Amino acid sequence: MVHFFSHCIADCKKYRIHSFEIQVLVFQCLVAAISLVCISYSLRQYGFRKFLFVDRSHGHMAQFRDEYVKKINGFFRLLAVWVIPFLFLKIVLEAVRMIYVPHNSWRQSVVILIALIASWTYSTTIYLSGCALFNLVCNFQVIHFENYGKLLERDLDISQYIEEHIRLTYYLSKISHRFRLFVILELLAVTASQVEALFQTTWNREIINFINGGDFVISSIVELVGLIICLHAAAKITHRAQGTGSVAAKWHSVVTCASDDTCQGEISRNGGSSEAANTGLLCINYSESDLETVDYVPVPTTTQLASYMSAYHKRQAFVTYLQSNPGGFTVFGWAIDRTLIVTIFFVEMSLVLFVLGKTITIYHT
Repeated sequence: MVHFFSHCIADCKKYRIHSFEIQVLVFQCLVAAISLVCISYSLRQYGFRKFLFVDRSHGHMAQFRDEYVKKINGFFRLLAVWVIPFLFLKIVLEAVRMIYVPHNSWRQSVVILIALIASWTYSTTIYLSGCALFNLVCNFQVIHFENYGKLLERDLDISQYIEEHIRLTYYLSKISHRFRLFVILELLAVTASQVEALFQTTWNREIINFINGGDFVISSIVELVGLIICLHAAAKITHRAQGTGSVAAKWHSVVTCASDDTCQGEISRNGGSSEAANTGLLCINYSESDLETVDYVPVPTTTQLASYMSAYHKRQAFVTYLQSNPGGFTVFGWAIDRTLIVTIFFVEMSLVLFVLGKTITIYHT
């Protein structure tokens, strides 16, 4: 209403471009509406605990309580770090604009200033809150994956490791399903906003300064910050999930080598007797009498060999399973990792160069 019904009393085209204001308002409302609709729909459908995957039914609420509290505090810090500086810039911009674009009275100018600041703060907070909530959900899963690496240090059955990994990948698939539309719509809206802003600023023949073009700068930075928060959170959880394969391979190597070292240690402690040799699987025992003839290799019992090979093959199958099922945050099968983010960057750069090629002409004399 302020944009459509407020008119300055003097010639203010130099300090106010109506098309700029309308475009900033439309895209600002668009990204805030996407965030509000997507997040509020998930909250109403699943509830707050299931939305964050911290419900007590899975027994992880008490175990990670302190880590959850730290991540929640980080959510509010992230929101304050980005909202407060941009709010200060917006207040300075609108105050300077009120000086150069006077209205009928100073009271009307103050009312318009308060209305603009309040509406901008509300929509910006809604947009960044949605992005920060998605970041919070991913950070909670990062806690679980870090704990999964510690779980491998325990002497548990392989089936328990696989069961825990299946639960984690199930959570990731649920997160991907709930947030994929949110991420796609925000990416498209921010891209369209940046392209349109570039068109407006390069195609416009009027003089663009801080007063009439400051909204473009603030809104563009806010939108990019929200998008970067989302992509960073998605890439972070994807690489944590894909890193479990390398952690499991390292664990498999350490356990296998430790088993061989234990085998050789058993022989040295028992003085090379043939009975002690049977406790070491596939370990060579050089007894005093055998040194004069030929090396003696005791054959392990069937039970020992079966137990050793069974444990080895279970670990190998577990490592193969993790490497074949890396998981991560996916959007219709595309995992959001560093490779995809680099691809998105170059696509955006191509759009920028395309717009500049259509709007900027260099004359050679």
